[in-house]
Amino acid sequence: MTSHSQSLFPALAPDLILKKQAGRWHIVDMSARLAAADAEKIAQLKGRFVEQVFPDCSPPLASLLDELLEQGQDVLNIKLRLRPAANPLLANFRLAGLSADYVAPLAQIFLRPESIASRQETGYAGLIGTSPAMREVFRKIELYAATEAAVVITGETGCGKELVASALHQRSQRSQGPFAAINCSAISEQLLESELFGHEKGAFTGAIRTHRGHFEQAQHGSLFLDEIGEMPLQVQSKLLRVLEDGRIQPVGSEASKPVDVRIIAATNISLEQAVHQGRFRADLYHRLAVLRIHLPPLRQRNEDIALLADHFLHQFNLRYHKQIQRFTPEAINILDAYLWPGNVRELRNLIERLVIENQAPAISARALGEWVRERQSFNPASGEFSTAGAEPLLSMREFPTETDYIDVKALSSDKNAPPDRASLQQAFIRAQGNIAAAARLLGIHRATFYRHLHRLGLSREDLGQ
Repeated sequence: MTSHSQSLFPALAPDLILKKQAGRWHIVDMSARLAAADAEKIAQLKGRFVEQVFPDCSPPLASLLDELLEQGQDVLNIKLRLRPAANPLLANFRLAGLSADYVAPLAQIFLRPESIASRQETGYAGLIGTSPAMREVFRKIELYAATEAAVVITGETGCGKELVASALHQRSQRSQGPFAAINCSAISEQLLESELFGHEKGAFTGAIRTHRGHFEQAQHGSLFLDEIGEMPLQVQSKLLRVLEDGRIQPVGSEASKPVDVRIIAATNISLEQAVHQGRFRADLYHRLAVLRIHLPPLRQRNEDIALLADHFLHQFNLRYHKQIQRFTPEAINILDAYLWPGNVRELRNLIERLVIENQAPAISARALGEWVRERQSFNPASGEFSTAGAEPLLSMREFPTETDYIDVKALSSDKNAPPDRASLQQAFIRAQGNIAAAARLLGIHRATFYRHLHRLGLSREDLGQ
């Protein structure tokens, strides 16, 4: 057990202690507060099967405990609903004395309410993350939201810069006003000028009516200028005048109008470099870059990946009417191993795909197999699928894909049989004598592989014969 997981287990006694005997989990002990919540006496619950005490637990408690045993490691922050009408609880599972007692392993469960406060521990103003880098982003949002100064948000494409801009607006005194957003790189120069400042009827071909631009739409609120580094120089000049005198002049109009708008800009390129290259006005740069927030890429905050994956899983479960409960530890390990060139947006798209495709109660490493093969052949520099000339985005030597797994059931006439000597030996040989890799090929934990060896009276040396 790592020091990180150790810190997630309180010094207090566990809420449930369970033992597996004869293939079923029995309750050994239960905390007073949990027993009181269940309105039953502890003495009456001891020795009973866990599925008898919690028959409607979601996800099923016995299945989680079996996975705990299969993985041979702690399982953290699983959301449990012990009874249909009960509030959800966050559960941490810990093995107790597994290495000393394979016959009757013990499991401990620590529960805590998923309160509003605990949910807020994973994010801020709609942004998800607990990493130091994201904590710094949250600190700056809180600090800068109270001001009227312009803010520039920097970061790679897909990091969530618009979410930061929205959070700045929501936390500001302008929160009751409108929040308008425009992508400066997605619109032609003439149309961008019209979209920002508006135009009069007949100002140009196709201007069949007067149009209010984004500055007027954001009056007394905030205007988010995304990809401002791609704004044409002529439009930059007009934007600078608006920032200096607080007035706009619609296209085709001889009169100007006052506007009261806070500017929040974002860019995925270096504005300093753009100024040096003559693509961005130096005076506009100094006028805009009063305050800066840098949003780190996802590959620099791996500790946030599991939180984001769970967040998107819940989101898409609701959208597609699914009830997928969680990711297996192996699936999370694969997500952690990826470099995420598309950042949070790419992770969100993947989770949507997995929710649509998956029929099981948990998303496993096998469910990621096709995606893994796609990522291994993708060259982010060219945007094409290629295996040549690029550092891999995902090194999957540790993780077998769905075509690598050995089908134990196909090797035996008994479809419910555990791995036999043939399947253990086949995995061992394919993994070149690496027990951990052989266990992964069978879809089991290394400790489980050793238990099957013991059951069959085999040694490691026997497998190499």
